[in-house]
Amino acid sequence: MKTVSVYFSLGTNQGDRAAQIDEALRRLDAAIGRHYEALSSIIETPSWGFEGPDFLNCVVCYRTAKRPHTLLDICKRIECAMGRRGGPEYDAEGRRIYHDRPIDIDILLYGDERVDDPDLKIPHPLMEQRDFVMRPLREILPQK
Repeated sequence: MKTVSVYFSLGTNQGDRAAQIDEALRRLDAAIGRHYEALSSIIETPSWGFEGPDFLNCVVCYRTAKRPHTLLDICKRIECAMGRRGGPEYDAEGRRIYHDRPIDIDILLYGDERVDDPDLKIPHPLMEQRDFVMRPLREILPQK
């Protein structure tokens, strides 16, 4: 089975944030079936898109043969198990409304593949606008 490098962004601004990151990583390891290949520094950043407590953020890389939508399901199950409730919300103009969250796990990159489905976009469409994603991603992304 061919494996690819998959990069995930993790963020939390509720509860014991460091413990939330550790728990999400433990759950990802278990669900993917192996320990991660690389983990960035954990950085603290202001909330993005709303007023709220500061976030802890990092990026983690796994080698896996699991397909993108399987990984999306894993991310959503972990978020739910760790207390995240509800799906995306939008205002009357169609802009995303952001909230505090115990954990947020986004798929940033899946090898060199592109996915453009209603429920999943890879590369993540907003990652380059988010310093809290790009700083840790640059730390662990191999230079080409």
